[in-house]
Amino acid sequence: MSSLETPHDTGRGFGSREVTVIGGASVLMAVNVAVMYLVVATPLAALNDALFAYPIVGVLVYGAAITVGQMIAERGISGDSTGLALVGTVVLQLAFGVFGAGVLRFAPRDAQLPILGVTAIVVALLTAVIAGYVYVRSKSFESWGSYANYAFIGGIVAVAIGTFVPPVLLAGFVLIFLGFMLRLGWEIWKVRDRRGSVALQTIGVYIAVAGVFVHVLQLVMRVLARR
Repeated sequence: MSSLETPHDTGRGFGSREVTVIGGASVLMAVNVAVMYLVVATPLAALNDALFAYPIVGVLVYGAAITVGQMIAERGISGDSTGLALVGTVVLQLAFGVFGAGVLRFAPRDAQLPILGVTAIVVALLTAVIAGYVYVRSKSFESWGSYANYAFIGGIVAVAIGTFVPPVLLAGFVLIFLGFMLRLGWEIWKVRDRRGSVALQTIGVYIAVAGVFVHVLQLVMRVLARR
């Protein structure tokens, strides 16, 4: 039996920790959706056009912003520095918010809220499915963290190639999307097995959900564009 199949006595069940983490991540995500809706009416919404003139540039810039924001937030939480944690969270909000606004700006203003609502419902369903799978399986999902990193690296490589060979860009999108979904499963597993503080887990789940959200938003926009 491999390590992936090894059962663990996790004491899993939906309790106060889950409510706190999911509640906190949901609040952060709700704020992020509001940021997207507000930023889309500002010149910042056009930033994607400049960054993704060469797709690999956009991926690296947003990837760096998310990584830096996470590091600052986690350092603030670990060091009991509310100010530092807030700065990191603001960086994350802006990174996902500006990117999401750049995607959303191609929709009519009166359709933007419904689009965000549909995206939120799809993401909630995906999160529920992943969480349900993690909680019903008595095994470790630690490897999902590694798989997520491999998917992100593969996605970056695919986007780098796709910058010059456009058909390859789709593979980059799929791999990065897969990376965020795997990371979401990994983060939920850490909540299930009580690995880390509630605050750190809240930030982790929020980042994963936000990553899934902006990818689903792109898919929703594509579906609407074909109608």
